[in-house]
Amino acid sequence: MTRRSCAIYATGIVCAHLLIVGIALVVAQVFQTMIHSRLKKEITLTEKSQMFEAWKNPPPPVYMEYYFFNVTNPDVFLAGGKAAVKQIGPYTYREYRPRVNVTFLENGTKLYALNPKTFVFVPEKSAGNPEVDIVRTVNIPFVAIMSELNSYSFFLRTLVSMYINSLGVEVFMSRTVHEVLWGFKDPLLTKVHSMKPEVDEYFGLMWKKNGTHEGEFVFHTGEENYLDYGKIDTWNGMRYMSWWSSNQSNMINGTDGAVFHPLINRNELLYIFAADLCRSIHLAYVEDVEVKGIQAYRFAPPNDVLMNPKENPSNAGFCVPAGDCLGTGVLKVSVCREGAPIVVSFPHFYQADPKYINAIEGLSPNKEEHETYLDLQPTTGVPIRACKRAQLNIILKRIQGFPKTKFINETIFPIMFVNETATVDDDSASQMRTMLLIVTLVSNFPLLIVGMGIILLLVLVVLFCRNRQKKVGNFVPHRLPRTELRLQYGQGFYSLI
Repeated sequence: MTRRSCAIYATGIVCAHLLIVGIALVVAQVFQTMIHSRLKKEITLTEKSQMFEAWKNPPPPVYMEYYFFNVTNPDVFLAGGKAAVKQIGPYTYREYRPRVNVTFLENGTKLYALNPKTFVFVPEKSAGNPEVDIVRTVNIPFVAIMSELNSYSFFLRTLVSMYINSLGVEVFMSRTVHEVLWGFKDPLLTKVHSMKPEVDEYFGLMWKKNGTHEGEFVFHTGEENYLDYGKIDTWNGMRYMSWWSSNQSNMINGTDGAVFHPLINRNELLYIFAADLCRSIHLAYVEDVEVKGIQAYRFAPPNDVLMNPKENPSNAGFCVPAGDCLGTGVLKVSVCREGAPIVVSFPHFYQADPKYINAIEGLSPNKEEHETYLDLQPTTGVPIRACKRAQLNIILKRIQGFPKTKFINETIFPIMFVNETATVDDDSASQMRTMLLIVTLVSNFPLLIVGMGIILLLVLVVLFCRNRQKKVGNFVPHRLPRTELRLQYGQGFYSLI
């Protein structure tokens, strides 16, 4: 056997082995299963996990942008007309949110943590100075007191109304942005405080929220089941809330939005518990996106999250008392706001019933600026870009005994909205790209083996064809000498020469 033949046989044997082994590994998904098992063990909230430190001290900067709706025609609205507002802002604050008092429980399967948040003003990312800029908005303490007195007798409401008028308190107030956000001593609350010391005499949308936490959380570490990674076990000692009118609505589902389980697929719903909204919400897949060279899945709240219970019966539990429901796109949270007629929605009433949008001049909802979304890297479940947007509103309506409200048309009045954003930093993005490259190479190693087998198969075909050509080229037809031709002719054979 020649060296060429040996090379052909050797190539054929190696090619066959590569193809058989490679195809078998692809079908069995051995390497992919191995990588997935490793991810499930590594992505946990344990001290040995690389994810743990990033969870305790998130590296991406978080920014809170506050936008306010400045009322431009309060007299028109109080006379029964349509209110007009003009958006001002953003007033941007850097948010620091380290986890503290982290304690492992139940043999490391759960952990306790607090998440205090501190806000620092960032002037270069803001549209103005919050300590100077004035905003005219609804006098929320006044409206809250009117709402509280609505169940009392007409005589009492009239007496209180006369007293409030003597203090010069109006339905709308003008204050600096800083005061509305971080608090000021309210004259009306001061009077109430003198009679009820438990009532704070200061008011602010973020009053006592700088440097404080939203409650005591216990999380699952994900060691027992990777699908439980980061999920909330209890909040303030509760597995269920007690505010809403159904067990389903009172459930505390999902994570706090900081982490999600690895190996996310497009068909699942992701749940987040939002303490500031007093409820859990779900997110659904929207589209594939790319952030800093990292492929991600975008998840966002679908239309049915705040849909009217008539169209989505599962939302009936958020009507308190039962049956007392608002329309699509808004959620009344009075039950967890000390009875104040507070309503939450997406900014500019995005995804809400058009009647709420049309009731106020100056609103223009759109997906790009007002949608809440999370961009998640599906292999690791890590959020690489997040944008949480929520609007605070208050119900304004006529209340007998308060003459200032007698011409008001009931309106869900927008106060402000917040745009909370975070994007993975460059160092973390680079590390993630490297890790994902390794995961991709290892997962696709069987395909590399199949590819090498196909290449050798092509080489084998080339060698085989060249060997055939060489054999044909070496073959020379046998020709008889001319004397033999003549002899044969004489013996009865015919020659063509």
